[in-house]
Amino acid sequence: MFLSDFRKEFYEVIVTQRVLLLVASDVDALCACKILQALFQCDQVQYTLVPVSGWQELETAFLDHKDQFQYFVLINCGANVDLLEILQPEEDMFFFICDTHRPINVVNVYNETQIKLLVKQDDDLEIPAYEDIFRDEEEDEDDSGNESDGSEPSGKRKRFEEDIMERTMKRRQRREWEAHRREILFDYEQYEYHGTSSAMVMFDLAWIMSKDLNDMLWWAIVGLTDQWVQDKITQMKYVTDIGTLQRHVSRHNHRNEDDENSVSIDCMRIAFEYDLRLALYQHWSLFESLCNTCYTSASLKLWSVQGQKRLQEFFADMGLPLKQVKQKFNSMDISLKENLQEMIEESASKFGMKNLRVQTFSIHFGFKNKFLASDIVYATASLMENIEKDEPGTDNFIKALDSLSRNNLDKLHQGLELAKKQLRAIQQTVASCICTNLVISQGPFLYCYLMEGTPDVKLFSKPVSLCLLSKYLLKSFVFSTKNKRCKLLPLIVAAPMDIEQGTVSMVGIPPETESSDKKNFFGRAFEKAAESTNSRTLHNHFDMSIIELKMEDRSKFLDALISLLS
Repeated sequence: MFLSDFRKEFYEVIVTQRVLLLVASDVDALCACKILQALFQCDQVQYTLVPVSGWQELETAFLDHKDQFQYFVLINCGANVDLLEILQPEEDMFFFICDTHRPINVVNVYNETQIKLLVKQDDDLEIPAYEDIFRDEEEDEDDSGNESDGSEPSGKRKRFEEDIMERTMKRRQRREWEAHRREILFDYEQYEYHGTSSAMVMFDLAWIMSKDLNDMLWWAIVGLTDQWVQDKITQMKYVTDIGTLQRHVSRHNHRNEDDENSVSIDCMRIAFEYDLRLALYQHWSLFESLCNTCYTSASLKLWSVQGQKRLQEFFADMGLPLKQVKQKFNSMDISLKENLQEMIEESASKFGMKNLRVQTFSIHFGFKNKFLASDIVYATASLMENIEKDEPGTDNFIKALDSLSRNNLDKLHQGLELAKKQLRAIQQTVASCICTNLVISQGPFLYCYLMEGTPDVKLFSKPVSLCLLSKYLLKSFVFSTKNKRCKLLPLIVAAPMDIEQGTVSMVGIPPETESSDKKNFFGRAFEKAAESTNSRTLHNHFDMSIIELKMEDRSKFLDALISLLS
């Protein structure tokens, strides 16, 4: 059931309890977790934090801890499945779910006792009506009435015939109702998409309780920016939510600085700004950033010789010497840096890059450290999926969580270095896929399989990296192809997951169109294709459009998808 008063129905209920906090492995979930941890610290709430990267880990964590807890808080997991059926909890256990995954499972919506949903009601949820989905059991009991042997007297026989007709009518009505129910549920569950960032929902709670701090506001901003970087929400939704956060930024960071109100140079300041849509450019060289940002790399077609030429022309048009753009951004001439945004924007529009500016926020820790919200997203995600050391996922999760605190700048800088490596690997893989024609049209969708032995292929066994690669690849392919039909097709990318087990990781993403509503139909399509071919698949990820598949079943699975989507 939906909670209408988060403070009363959620926070005041758990504040006196021991709580198990189950948090998904994505940046938005980490930010929501940080806000909740800060609130718990204020009120000395006892809690245990367990990171979960998929349904199997969620079930295991629940089984391991269910004897010690009655109250469970789930962040970015649990809303889009029938949670009670999966976990089979006792009747005195309660689940508070703050999850951006849509659509929300109807059983969770209409469960009045154990499931409590922390969801913004202004999201367009389109929940089917209760009577269209559920029937009273009493109505159906008559259908299983005793059949007669036909030896009754005539009066009874007449009544019996009427009973038969009535039952037949009821059965027909039930069949019609069930067909209608299947239709409604199919329409409702057909597409997967994302709602308001969980970090923003948690920040709202803190604000309602007057416990919102500047740090919490920054985490809410990073949570929203994660949705934008991962392409989970529409541009309209992003701009609307930016506007909401901008009001809070003005409230928290508006200071009249005079002698009495002077601010320490070490203090933290958040500012709203229009900045360049260039990945990590303030911590990299301008040249590297332009080459490894999806938007600029795809627009200039940097995988080709012609594209490299256009890049040189682009710098020449701006009047920027190569010596300047190839050194660290911090070391560039101040005179060039001061007018850089205007220079880049003016030249970018001549080269067909009209959307190079984006609304965002920056944070200053004193004078020295300035970060854009997207910098933090890239750094935190890279720490979470770090494959350089063979450490358990929990260690990476804790490092990523720590990097969000301002007293852990060393971890954040480590994350930025990892993010640069990740972006380079993605861009090199995209270039190699396009130059070797690895993206092929399968009819209703495009398909790309990364071979074993491809450089950095291990990185793409991780879900966030694989999704980023898929989005970069589709955008670049749309720019590279002359076939107009391909521009309207979705993309499936498969990469080796576990070579010993013979499994591949597979993700499906919607078409790259400006009007895209970010709704993804691959989750349901994958389920149906697996059912119809008995393919050995594992639907373990909280995003239904990411699955694991046995290598030998790949071709029959794809054939089933083609016939299903044609």
